[in-house]
Amino acid sequence: MNPSSQLRACLRAGLALTVGSGLWAAESTATLKDAFKDHFPVGTAVNRSMMVGGAGFRRTPEQNAQDVVLLKQHFNQITAENDMKWQLIHPREGANGYDFAPADALVEFGLANHMQVVGHTLVWHSQIPNWVFTGTNPPPPSATNTAPNPPPVAAAGATNASGTNQPGRRGFGPGFGGFGRYDGPRASRDELLQRMHDHIHTVVGRYKGRVKVWDVVNEALADGNGTNVYRNSLWFEIIGPDFIAKAFQFAHEADPDALLRYNDYGLENPAKRKRLIALIKDLQSKHVPIHAIGSQAHVNVSMGFETMDQSLTEIASLGLPIHITELDVNSAQSGQRGVGADVASNASTTQGGLVSDADKKLADAYAGIFRAFLKHRDSVKLVTFWGVNDAVSWRAQGKPLPFDGDNHPKPAFDALVNEARKVSAQ
Repeated sequence: MNPSSQLRACLRAGLALTVGSGLWAAESTATLKDAFKDHFPVGTAVNRSMMVGGAGFRRTPEQNAQDVVLLKQHFNQITAENDMKWQLIHPREGANGYDFAPADALVEFGLANHMQVVGHTLVWHSQIPNWVFTGTNPPPPSATNTAPNPPPVAAAGATNASGTNQPGRRGFGPGFGGFGRYDGPRASRDELLQRMHDHIHTVVGRYKGRVKVWDVVNEALADGNGTNVYRNSLWFEIIGPDFIAKAFQFAHEADPDALLRYNDYGLENPAKRKRLIALIKDLQSKHVPIHAIGSQAHVNVSMGFETMDQSLTEIASLGLPIHITELDVNSAQSGQRGVGADVASNASTTQGGLVSDADKKLADAYAGIFRAFLKHRDSVKLVTFWGVNDAVSWRAQGKPLPFDGDNHPKPAFDALVNEARKVSAQ
């Protein structure tokens, strides 16, 4: 690269330049964790290869090593993208059915690099091995949301009719596990509660005092504008809506000092946000130990300040800290019609190529989103991107992150750092 080209690249990345031995030397002056250090930690999801080394998904060993360099430079919090989900950490039934090695590596890496570690996730409808739900009870004929207790917002006129929130079909092919629907004989309520109890106590207990934040229940609310309150998951169908309270109870027993989150996507949608607020108020009225709201923020380039501001304003009314848990901004043409994040439909949201002028629209979106985060910095206590760079993102074709696949900062990086500088200058 000639000096003038290097100069332009470094200025774009926010780098200070010195001249030595006829060569340009770059020293970083802007990192995400430093830009927002007075407001909230900035984290990212990490994959297994980043923690243990070697080649990774779509990455050579050399690329993976550079991903780790970027990770250490810009982030002070990490979340396991997959390795703490039930399918991977507890694939086989019983006390000897755990595989802790990848999660152990994550925790050790985080603590060694002075990063906060978040546990993700304890109870979710996806990436669950079939043995968790297996029993001797036949499923109900209609497999609808039959439950022993009414949903908390039933008094407001909402119902949980069948068929309005059907689970997605398996999206990763045979053998991946956990994304399909288990249709065999089912465990009883008591059996499933016991399995949940044992899993949560074992996993949370193992990392007590080291993992201080947990996504306890993930994506339990229904999508869209229908009448369902809850997702038609087997947790709901077998246990009932109190599976959410039970999960928080078990996690609090396992580590009374841990901060426990409810985590969901699409909270920028007013209908889903209304369900969230009703659910959390119901849990609070029952003194369930829920300590923070996780808003995933899988959004698209049409997202702006006003929509995010309204979402945060309403969620903040619950009086709990807000954590932005899985932030990315989809630039693919097919991803501009909503703010969902269902795993089974992900492929379709990254098709059709990028929107026109994608870099500028991504930068504008990130500027507005972070302007809202900073406005609500008294409530927003953590911001986590879902991936270090575009290449390792679950929505790689949508180019949704501030760093490209070569770990170079994009205009979106400058845009969000500039928002932090504006607040510091006030």
